[in-house]
Amino acid sequence: MTKYFLSLPHDAAEEPTMADMDPAELQKIMAEVGAFNTALEEAGAFVTAGGLQPPSTATTVDYSGDSPVLTPGPFVEAKEYLGGFWIIEAENDDVAIEWTKQASRALRSRVEVRALQEEPPA
Repeated sequence: MTKYFLSLPHDAAEEPTMADMDPAELQKIMAEVGAFNTALEEAGAFVTAGGLQPPSTATTVDYSGDSPVLTPGPFVEAKEYLGGFWIIEAENDDVAIEWTKQASRALRSRVEVRALQEEPPA
């Protein structure tokens, strides 16, 4: 089975977190996301998932030279950033897209889906 990365884009100008949301709306969304996660698990499609802190909390590490260089903040400035993700397993793109539709519906947000690269045959 192919693994797919479902990513949740956020507007970089806002850096929203769950703490900023209306508690009643957050509770409703979390219940729907919980039901989605349960459906993934029951189907054997769930690998892992998580929400990320905003980019302003990031540290970029570059140890490609003689010593590591640590830079506060994200490695690139962008109008959007990755706010969270799922990694799922699916038989094909069509199945992954169906799961992604459900994720988007539960979150009331856009969700991007892409297959993870697989090691080429030897």
